[in-house]
Amino acid sequence: MTFKDLNITEPILKAIEEKGYANPTPIQVKAIPAALTGKDILGCAQTGTGKTAAFAIPIIQHLQALKKRDKSIKALILTPTRELALQISECIDDYAKYTQVRHGVIFGGVNQRAQVNMLHKGVDILVATPGRLLDLMNQRYIHLDNVRHFVLDEADRMLDMGFIHDIKRLLPKLPKEKQTLFFSATMPDTIIALTNSLLKQPVKITITPKSSTVDTIEQTIYFVEKKEKSKLLISILHKTEGQSVLVFSRTKHNADRIVRVLSKAGIGSQAIHGNKSQNARQSALENFKTGKIRVMIATDIAARGIDINELPLVINYDLPDVPETYVHRIGRTGRAGNLGTALTFCSQEERKLVNDIQKLTGKKLSKVEFAI
Repeated sequence: MTFKDLNITEPILKAIEEKGYANPTPIQVKAIPAALTGKDILGCAQTGTGKTAAFAIPIIQHLQALKKRDKSIKALILTPTRELALQISECIDDYAKYTQVRHGVIFGGVNQRAQVNMLHKGVDILVATPGRLLDLMNQRYIHLDNVRHFVLDEADRMLDMGFIHDIKRLLPKLPKEKQTLFFSATMPDTIIALTNSLLKQPVKITITPKSSTVDTIEQTIYFVEKKEKSKLLISILHKTEGQSVLVFSRTKHNADRIVRVLSKAGIGSQAIHGNKSQNARQSALENFKTGKIRVMIATDIAARGIDINELPLVINYDLPDVPETYVHRIGRTGRAGNLGTALTFCSQEERKLVNDIQKLTGKKLSKVEFAI
């Protein structure tokens, strides 16, 4: 199956080919044709499955086909964080390159003036975080009367971050007649209730990430004393010179400590976690993406914003308490069918967590004893 088989128009196909993608991911195969016919979609999928393109491509194609163009917003994509909003915007940049479709992105934490100027010029697609969207709507800079396509992305994370009330305030402001594309990695009851009120006979798509992401990842566990973990990390980083490496720490405090230890060993790294300001997180992400720094230390919540296509190596400096988190973590490597490596450092007191992980993934981890 190639993108050509999905009824995508020539200008978008040209942009996809330029990005080097030939074959669509499972969610794209299911979602793109359904979305192109105008159906609502309920997608249960994590980041890393290619879901952004699964909703962005059909929306660009629908809007490119419009005969009459005006300045009004015709598609709204709602996402929980600034990092994700920027990633989606980059994705639309790539696929809309050879079309006349204009898009913009808005989020909080920065001065609104540039965003307001962009809105005055007019955009077809608006990518937004809930707080800034409601804020600019209250100031009458944004009107949603002409929205034909509405995407709610990472709905479960919106719930976690306390945005559900904002979303409920926003929904009545959208036109009744529209296409809704709804995505969530998990489906708790509150989310199911929301989909029932929002979607009309949706096409349901579930992409099971558990073992499918894990299959393309080589996993090794190092049994190591807690105090020797930093020596092991330094030794591995020296051996993987030139590769981008994402290191997971269970706590913010430990993430900062690892950065200091690596700095002493002459290895540049940055930490990304909830205590860092939005700007500090964004600049660390940019540095990591562009290769300015090759080692990023992250906590679990902060890492959900990281979407880097070819990340060869993920290291679990600490084991997570919940086995599902392990799958989320290592799923950052081996993206879109690339091979990846995940190394896990396990101290004596963490050994009991290993069985839970093996039970969940259905894979035995290859074990290495590490002693200095």
